[in-house]
Amino acid sequence: GSKVKKGDLLVKVDDSELQAQLLKTQYQKKLAEEKEFRQRMLLEKEAISRQEYDIARTELNTLEAEIQLIKARIDKTEIRAPFDGVIGLRYVSEGSYISPATKISTLQNIDTLKIEFAIPEKYMKLVNVGDKINFKVQGSDKVYSAVIYAVDPKIDPTTRTLQARAIFPNKNYEILPGAFAEIEVILEEIPDAILIPAEALIPSAEGSKVFVYSDGKAFERKVEPGIRTERFVEIKSGLRSKDTVLTTGLLQLKSGFKVRITQFE
Repeated sequence: GSKVKKGDLLVKVDDSELQAQLLKTQYQKKLAEEKEFRQRMLLEKEAISRQEYDIARTELNTLEAEIQLIKARIDKTEIRAPFDGVIGLRYVSEGSYISPATKISTLQNIDTLKIEFAIPEKYMKLVNVGDKINFKVQGSDKVYSAVIYAVDPKIDPTTRTLQARAIFPNKNYEILPGAFAEIEVILEEIPDAILIPAEALIPSAEGSKVFVYSDGKAFERKVEPGIRTERFVEIKSGLRSKDTVLTTGLLQLKSGFKVRITQFE
């Protein structure tokens, strides 16, 4: 769970053999440089042929290339963080033999999280890039906000849903990658909307109605419902913002009945 910065050393593989090989090759290069210098002097005096000098020069170039190759192999014995993040559990111990396929640890960038979710087909025209979503993760009642940054241009033929992605700035590392989230997509914002609990709305043959409380009595009020959510219903007309709506005992109520309210919400 430790934080690391891009370029931090995570693992070092034993490179003692490569270091020894590098020293040997560097010594051979020094000898080759001296030989090349002598051959060049002889060539200028026309004491040797051009071909003999070229052999010495080629030997020096070959050793220089070999040194660069060994240094590159030494660099590969160090595994460094490719980006800022949080290091996970270690899967190897000091002295273990590893291969390119060996899992050493995990590194996650959790400063910013991507949230993937599906939108029912009937709402596809109401969801756009830049829209805000609210979400909660399991084990917490805290509500977080994120912004949609990508929407799939096609409907999944099996689920009849539209895939979307939102981005969340996880600055305090409150949420871990892989968590399940309960998503609430804000399809439309209606200023000064009146919402009542869904259980307060009573459907009937004449339309929808609610019971409101006034002066110790319950009174029936016809209303026009609007947008519905899992818990609430928008009331377009028939209620005022100051009305008190009854939510329990509705089946026994009739307009004008005396009631006593035990709890307000």
